[in-house]
Amino acid sequence: MQLLFSAALGLGAGVLSGLFGIGGGLIIVPGLILLAGFTQPMAAGTSLAALLAPVGALGAYQYWREGQIAVWPAVLIAVGLLLGAYVGARIGLSLPADAVQRAFGVLLVLVGIRLALFG
Repeated sequence: MQLLFSAALGLGAGVLSGLFGIGGGLIIVPGLILLAGFTQPMAAGTSLAALLAPVGALGAYQYWREGQIAVWPAVLIAVGLLLGAYVGARIGLSLPADAVQRAFGVLLVLVGIRLALFG
């Protein structure tokens, strides 16, 4: 079940990345903490591993040395990011810019409220 969730989270983060230009810190890490029960270090390490090639190689290495990366969820999140970013970019480019901006603002507020009140 965790692997299926990881694949879905990667796909969702990919879509939102293509749509809003976001992903790891705003979507993957809170998703792993709030929905998959990961600890903060495991979520951060797994997110970095998923983003390894483009941005997180050295940071992910440090988390890996401490045993704070779930490898298969990171791989599936990375595949979802690849596919989802393409889908999200196509959707985002087909919508009015102000609608995407407003949707992004709502997403930021909802995530912030959830983490602040129920972290």
